[in-house]
Amino acid sequence: MSDLDQLTQSLARNLKHWRKERGLTLDALAARAGVSRGMIIQIEQARTNPSVGTTVKLADALGVSITTLLDYEQGPQVRLVPPDQAVRMWSTSTGSHTTLLVGTEARGPLELWSWTLMPGEGSASDPHLEGTVELLHVTAGVLTLVVDGGEHTLPAGTSAAFEASKAHDYRNDGAEPVEMTMAVSIPPVR
Repeated sequence: MSDLDQLTQSLARNLKHWRKERGLTLDALAARAGVSRGMIIQIEQARTNPSVGTTVKLADALGVSITTLLDYEQGPQVRLVPPDQAVRMWSTSTGSHTTLLVGTEARGPLELWSWTLMPGEGSASDPHLEGTVELLHVTAGVLTLVVDGGEHTLPAGTSAAFEASKAHDYRNDGAEPVEMTMAVSIPPVR
């Protein structure tokens, strides 16, 4: 089974599990996530591989991390994630990419990401659930972080924390690749 097939199967199984765990109908989840009922059916039947944005909307609506939706096996108390099991979520032909390194559901979902943005590239993010916080640490290059229309310049060695319930973008306006690590804390479902 290819990595993509494994990812599609895991997402199908986990989406159905968490939707039922939360007592949500297909229609209720569709309304809560802003994703069509038909798309949810296709995902739960492993007939499509949705965009990162759609997967994040579904995770947010269920109150779980994207890691939980993509995880193909629940591990023991200590869970090691070898590099070959980190999930590449987004990439471009010129080398920009994001990789979900690890996540947990302890006291609300928490995710750890590794990002590379090549010169001239960026990634826009829809607002997350109210109370979601992102922490960034730039290890190389200069990141332009835009939160709710305000631009912030983060050279290597700079960290930032922000409420991610507003639209936000990550851009590389420089001439060198940007490398950063990001943690996302998502509030538990109330």
